[in-house]
Amino acid sequence: MDSKTITRKQFPVGGMSCASCALSVEKVLKAQSGVVDASVSYAGKQAKIEFDPQTTNLQKLKTAVDGIGYELITVSGEEVMVAFEKKQQDSYLKLKRQSILALIFAMPVMFISMIYMGEIWANPAMLILTSVVLFVFGNHFYLNAWKQAKHGQVTMDTLVALSSGVAYLFSLFAMIFPNVLIQNGIDAHVYFEAAAVVVAFVMFGKLLEEKAKVGTGDAVKKLMGMQAKTVQLKAGDSFREIRIEDVLEGDFIYVRKGEKIPVDGKATSAIYVDEQMITGEAGISSKSNGDVVYSGTINAGEAFVIETTKVGDQTLLAGIIKMVKEAQNSKPTIQRTVDKIAAVFVPVVMIIALISFMVWWIFGGSNGFAQGLHAFVTVLVIACPCALGLATPTAIMVGIGKGAQNGILVKSADCLEVLQHINTIILDKTGTITEGRPTVSSILWEGDASLQTESLEVVLKSLEQASSHPLASAILSHLKHVNKNIIFNQVTEEPGIGVIGKYFKKTYWVGSQKMADQMGAILQDNKKALAGASFVIFGEGNTILSTIIIEDQIKSGVQEAIAHLKRKKIHLIMATGDTQSSAEYVAGQVGISEFYGAMLPSQKYDLVVSEKSKGNIVAMVGDGINDSQALAKADISIAMGHGSDIALDVAQMALVKGDLRKIVNAIDLGAATTKIIKQNLFWAFIYNVIGIPLAAGVLIPLYGISISPMFAGAAMALSSVSVVLNSLRLKTSK
Repeated sequence: MDSKTITRKQFPVGGMSCASCALSVEKVLKAQSGVVDASVSYAGKQAKIEFDPQTTNLQKLKTAVDGIGYELITVSGEEVMVAFEKKQQDSYLKLKRQSILALIFAMPVMFISMIYMGEIWANPAMLILTSVVLFVFGNHFYLNAWKQAKHGQVTMDTLVALSSGVAYLFSLFAMIFPNVLIQNGIDAHVYFEAAAVVVAFVMFGKLLEEKAKVGTGDAVKKLMGMQAKTVQLKAGDSFREIRIEDVLEGDFIYVRKGEKIPVDGKATSAIYVDEQMITGEAGISSKSNGDVVYSGTINAGEAFVIETTKVGDQTLLAGIIKMVKEAQNSKPTIQRTVDKIAAVFVPVVMIIALISFMVWWIFGGSNGFAQGLHAFVTVLVIACPCALGLATPTAIMVGIGKGAQNGILVKSADCLEVLQHINTIILDKTGTITEGRPTVSSILWEGDASLQTESLEVVLKSLEQASSHPLASAILSHLKHVNKNIIFNQVTEEPGIGVIGKYFKKTYWVGSQKMADQMGAILQDNKKALAGASFVIFGEGNTILSTIIIEDQIKSGVQEAIAHLKRKKIHLIMATGDTQSSAEYVAGQVGISEFYGAMLPSQKYDLVVSEKSKGNIVAMVGDGINDSQALAKADISIAMGHGSDIALDVAQMALVKGDLRKIVNAIDLGAATTKIIKQNLFWAFIYNVIGIPLAAGVLIPLYGISISPMFAGAAMALSSVSVVLNSLRLKTSK
């Protein structure tokens, strides 16, 4: 199988009612020829599939999943997704209606069994009511169990169908042929109330669970709600409304005050934008002509026009939504371990239930059969694996969603697990610690030149306008207040060295130290330049007129972030391709004691390998193509949101605004999420560890204490709800 042809896609899955359902879908998908890997999330109702389109196709995958009673949505498009969402909502409303009706019909059965059991009409009445509960409102349990049984699968539906079905059939037999049982020493008692109440309670528990789970996907829904549906296209001097799908790159879009920006684009004038939805940072950002604006952000000033640069799936917002969805439905290492347990959990429970029945029947005396049947039903009901299956994915969904809302994009669930264990962070300099945009910090005029600053600035600006060097734009930006220009008699650029211009009888030049040497000009030592800042020299003939100090400014919040990371006892290393002197200068400013300059991409990679060989858990933070090797090797790779596409693709986590303070937030989020997962798993496991033996009746011989199927159904429902509610606590964490 050629790895180059492998396709990775994510699809919604309908019809799943428990964690075992997700495992069944996953198992069936993995068994299909051409499928490399599959991961199915019960909480997210999504299947992530890696497959070879040359060997299989979406229709085959859909047929396989649909064949075991579920629905794989393989058709893309907004209309399809809206239809799927509506179907999910309709299913919820149907479950709500059926759950309430099931309880209404089940309660009289329990009431009759407690008070009127001896009446001649009692059994027929309970039979009718129970039949309605099981085969009208709860028939999906039996249909799903049968479909899965045909493919050798067992799920929660199997447990419910078996427990309620056995209780119902035994009761029906006891009602019609009581003498057969009595002659064989078996009490002809009926258990209609157990069957009816179990099904009603399980359905009501699922209703509570689904209602609680709604909040776990809020982040993606909010992000999707930020996407505009229509736009105002500028056509000449007028505007017309078109669908967002019809916008093309290069179109000019009109955005009213307070409206969401519908696409990624460039400002065509000075504007104000609220970017909090994307970056998580409060406050209004000012944008100049040509600055980038992103879809989903809001026009915080007067109406303006933007030029479209990215549309559809290419926009930043679309990328964030896709990344968050994929991450929420990925599985951390701990979940894969839980999956292995859950895969054998239902069969083991069925065996325990059968053993409990046999032990009670054989050794339970005259009431052994009845007690055995009671234990069989109760064990099957109480051991639902829902809480176990929800423990990890619900916490992951909330945790990753919370990160996305705060400008932290986590690409995989494993990332959250590892984050809290980081003890070493390697930081790139340019674009990570510094802005990555050179700016003029000062112009140091020499001697008499300081008396003619105003006129010499005109000469300097005019010269730099003829330069193609990257630093020229920084100087021009600094001199934007100069409104005049001069026209040189002759202008010559020496690439990488500088520009020479002749103005009447004078020769002006601007460039590097090499240019100064060529012109015979001697530069006096400049301590600031030697400390690590770049500099450009401006001169006339062999005379230096000024030294222009250019620095890459330290990003806002970097010192604060580094101080926080140090308090967490994390060792910080700066590695940059810039000069050693520049590395020393920047490291000194931000408080990093270990730093390396003039590093090649392979040397950054070797540094990551070296730190890992010492047993350290290493995070690499960078934004460029030159960081991609090191990012790929690190235990955790973090890309700055404005970085290169390659760096963003390689990294496991991205900081939308490129703010290093978010790393501290991400580490705290990872620790909080992992803590919630462990709490959830503890309660899910302890519930079953305690509940199953009690349901089997281990305390009856000692203390006469037993659990009824009705109590088991209620406990099972509450266990799932408690896990979801515990996960939702992450929403309010700092």
